[in-house]
Amino acid sequence: MKVKIKDLPTIKINKNNLFENLTIISKKAKDINKIAVVLKDNAYGHGLEEMAKLTSEYGIKKAVVRDLREAHIIKDYFSEILVLAQTDFKELIHSYSHTFHIVLNSVEHIEKLPQNIKVHIKVNSGMNRNGIEQNELESCIYGLLKKNIQICGVMTHYKNADTLGSEYYVQKQHFNHTKFITNKLCEELSIPTPMFHSCNSAGLFRCENFDEDMARVGIASYGYLDDNNVFDFPKLKPVLSLWASRISTRELKENESVGYGGTYTTDKKITISTYDLGYGNGFQRINENQEYFTRDGYRVLGRVSMDNLSLNTNDNEVCIFDDARNLAKIHNTISYEIVTSLSPFIKKVIE
Repeated sequence: MKVKIKDLPTIKINKNNLFENLTIISKKAKDINKIAVVLKDNAYGHGLEEMAKLTSEYGIKKAVVRDLREAHIIKDYFSEILVLAQTDFKELIHSYSHTFHIVLNSVEHIEKLPQNIKVHIKVNSGMNRNGIEQNELESCIYGLLKKNIQICGVMTHYKNADTLGSEYYVQKQHFNHTKFITNKLCEELSIPTPMFHSCNSAGLFRCENFDEDMARVGIASYGYLDDNNVFDFPKLKPVLSLWASRISTRELKENESVGYGGTYTTDKKITISTYDLGYGNGFQRINENQEYFTRDGYRVLGRVSMDNLSLNTNDNEVCIFDDARNLAKIHNTISYEIVTSLSPFIKKVIE
């Protein structure tokens, strides 16, 4: 048995693919300054600071994150950072930056917000998750103005932008009415009109003529835009590939098994190697009733363990996947879940 010193699994980021995706997105939005790249949850598994550096290098000036912790990590890269789900409002008092724009998800949060911050009002247009109701908009605006809070945006979120049906258009109509109400109130109060934004990745590419002030683009930046071939969405390029390094190699005879439970048994003499990747790194266990092959055609043999898996090769480094969609089908999920499940501690390399 040959044994090597253990390396770490690696995520490789394809800079050219990222920039090609951003070019397609910018052309659709008609203005690069209308793009806000969504970097929440470790940039969908791609690395928060790594993707902040790259998208800033490309020329993106706006970003979207989950909370203040993420916002502070990337605050030097962007002129505006939209914080979607900050729940510790006391933290805003001590760690707010003028570049941060805080999303208001509920009327009851107004009294908890500190004065003199920037806010985007989220309006529920039918997703029924977060956001104020349309009939609360007027009282919400008055409440924010009383605290000298700057209303920089009004936004919503589509629940079915990537599927056929009427719900997308119903929400769009609802938000158009929200814009009308907002514009009227701003005129009456002699305050600046805020920016309006509703589109996620699919929403942007559903628009025949994008005319809002901003689009919050997440999964498309990373190379995925699933629409089940219903729409004429562009073919984007996945940015992330996952690599594992060889730990050990051995020869197995016919009728020998591999790993926990012995769920894979050889039918002939075979060379196998163990690699330094497992569900502890966010690479989920694969149902042994299904076969999974890596990009180069190597088969995962038996159960995926916490820290390693076995393949029928002795290559020193193996690309486990460079497109999350195949794994998503096996796990009966979506590409989002595959990439965001990857451990933030996996080493990142920009290529």
